[in-house]
Amino acid sequence: MALVLNEDQLMLKDAAAGFLAEKAPIAELRRLRDEGAETGYSQPLWSDMAEMGWPGIAIPEAYGGLGFGYAGLGIVLEQMGRNLSVSPLQSSILVGATAIARLGSDAQKETLLPQLAAGELTLALAIQEGNHHSPHKTALAASRDGDGWVLDGRKVLVFDGHSADTLIVVARSAGSAGEDDGLSLFLVDAAAQGVNIERVVMLDSRNSATVTFDQVRVGADALLGPENQAYGPLQRVLDIANIGLSAELLGLSVEAFERTMDYLKERKQFGAAIGSFQGLQHRAAEMYAQLELARSIVLKALQAVDAEADNLSTLASACKAKLCEVATLVTNEAIQMHGGIGMTDEFDIGFFIKRARVAQQAYGDYSYHLDRFARLNDY
Repeated sequence: MALVLNEDQLMLKDAAAGFLAEKAPIAELRRLRDEGAETGYSQPLWSDMAEMGWPGIAIPEAYGGLGFGYAGLGIVLEQMGRNLSVSPLQSSILVGATAIARLGSDAQKETLLPQLAAGELTLALAIQEGNHHSPHKTALAASRDGDGWVLDGRKVLVFDGHSADTLIVVARSAGSAGEDDGLSLFLVDAAAQGVNIERVVMLDSRNSATVTFDQVRVGADALLGPENQAYGPLQRVLDIANIGLSAELLGLSVEAFERTMDYLKERKQFGAAIGSFQGLQHRAAEMYAQLELARSIVLKALQAVDAEADNLSTLASACKAKLCEVATLVTNEAIQMHGGIGMTDEFDIGFFIKRARVAQQAYGDYSYHLDRFARLNDY
């Protein structure tokens, strides 16, 4: 498949770029941060996104979605990266709806996916328990209680967990921490008795949560996917999540690069624009080349999701590792080329490096995915 956007995708890209530049620019992120918005995002903006059909882009038409595929969702995520736009699209749709679509029963899909496509339901994945992404080390316990289960344990870095209606909880229902087998996923009402949620504002001014489960009882219908054998399907969900995050990292890296190029043309030293200095031109050329490589691998990975490619896991880790590398290069260079003023709150460029660092850590950082790529290829 050619690594170019088709006509429909180009139209979506233009529409998303125009909408987000007007409705959700960096100035909106500043406002949300300074006002300490309760949900961490604008509810009217989310409603507008829902009216445009964005939550349903990758959800099948049979469940109220648009069936436009993950290539379409990736286009929107890239434009959100360019504008640093804040919404539940990543947590509820990229991750949450993907988990429901891939692991849910027919009843769960028929109930939840239409609500997600309409923007009426928000989800958050509760997976991480330590400082690093290690799903197989899950220790949060799920014990049998009649026909249902009792959950006990603690999750950290639950993205949008403080505002989500429902949590998708990764728990250990058998075996010991460190084993792939024995994991199960559960749908838990965020307002259920025994669920304690502590809001955590992150480096990028967005929100996550620390969630404690104290003898939380759920019914048999809360089980999402196979009992004790959720590790494999969960990896597929995380592959898709990492590709979507890579699309966002691409968007923010391209925007940071273009803003830096504009600054090099404006800033003068010794009577000349600093963009005329050969050393800076060489560094700019390297960034440009790396961004073109990044653009290709992101589109290839998004197409692989829609094609249900057998090598999706390999592509996902290659994609996330590459975009972590490129985002680090571009955002670091952006700060350096702006000089000391680049890290002041007066300039927007500092927001890009902060968002990049959080997105890079989500669901496995550069080192995690480089190692995984090597193992998948028997290195």
